[in-house]
Amino acid sequence: MSSSVQLIRASNLSDVAEYAYAATAPKDARLIFLAGSCPLDDDGATVAVGDYAGQAGACVETMKRALAAAGVTIDDVVSTRVLVASSQQADLVAAWEVVRDAFGDHDVPSTLMGVTVLGYDDQLVELEAVAAVTE
Repeated sequence: MSSSVQLIRASNLSDVAEYAYAATAPKDARLIFLAGSCPLDDDGATVAVGDYAGQAGACVETMKRALAAAGVTIDDVVSTRVLVASSQQADLVAAWEVVRDAFGDHDVPSTLMGVTVLGYDDQLVELEAVAAVTE
């Protein structure tokens, strides 16, 4: 399988955003919708308690494992949503920087959101992703 994701740059929009403004996949691409990746260890316990960056890193690793189970890689991701349980911009940025760095040059469109609470005890970060691949 080869990645079919095409990132779209928007030269008429601000270059402050650290991601492409849009992405496409061909009409024959298989879409993979991942559940939110959570910062949980193999036993289901929350890791990196109190650490936004640490939890973001754990979410990235969980996402990569879920992608691999679907037969794709991070390069096949079309978009992400990063949920951070905080009203402090610095906490959102701490999580975002980890996710951004994990994607490197494959800087897919993303939404970064502060939320009130997430589903697991001590959970601060969750990472959603959609991937696409042609067979």
